[in-house]
Amino acid sequence: MGKRKLFRVKKDRLLGGVCTGLAEYLNVDVVFLRLLLTVLILTLGVGILFYLVAWIIIPMED
Repeated sequence: MGKRKLFRVKKDRLLGGVCTGLAEYLNVDVVFLRLLLTVLILTLGVGILFYLVAWIIIPMED
């Protein structure tokens, strides 16, 4: 099994490609992650901080 790497994805992205990249890395549906992020933003407000930090530290795919 090869090493998996986490990247922000250029295809099928809405903003920065963070959710799409995480979905591919975790092998889950991107809709699930987007809904989870939306709930975190609306209830706790930490979703915005998480997304911004992830956008900065996760590299864009080649």
